[in-house]
Amino acid sequence: MGELAVGETAPEFDLEGSGGERIALSALKGHPVVVYFYPKDDTPGCTKEAIAFTDLIADFRKIDVTIIGVSPDTAAKHDKFIAKHELAVRLAADTQTGTAEAYGVWVEKSMYGKKYMGVERATFLVDADGKIAQVWRKVKVPGHAEAVLEAARAL
Repeated sequence: MGELAVGETAPEFDLEGSGGERIALSALKGHPVVVYFYPKDDTPGCTKEAIAFTDLIADFRKIDVTIIGVSPDTAAKHDKFIAKHELAVRLAADTQTGTAEAYGVWVEKSMYGKKYMGVERATFLVDADGKIAQVWRKVKVPGHAEAVLEAARAL
């Protein structure tokens, strides 16, 4: 699967979300959506990223943008993660990794010389028509949520 490019239609997903909700991209059509992929709940970088988006949630809501974090963790783990850090973002459980694969972020990684498959930290800004407006790959967390907010304001 190749990398998604700006202007392409964002792949549809329908995943179990935190709090027992279903999160489907098609249900959000007509409004911009930030879909950010992260490796694992309650790890240092992932926690900082979720908190950074939560800190800016009021600004995203003012411009009618929904934020959805996606990881392979279960919805139950997402619920604990949200409660522990008082997160305001919606989290979706991609336990079968099909959504990460569709977005091209399920990749081979390496740690301590061992290779394994995992989620590459990446963010997709999807416009109101369901097209990819901007892509951030291999995201570095500091300043990222602010950069996404600026891009969303420009839609």
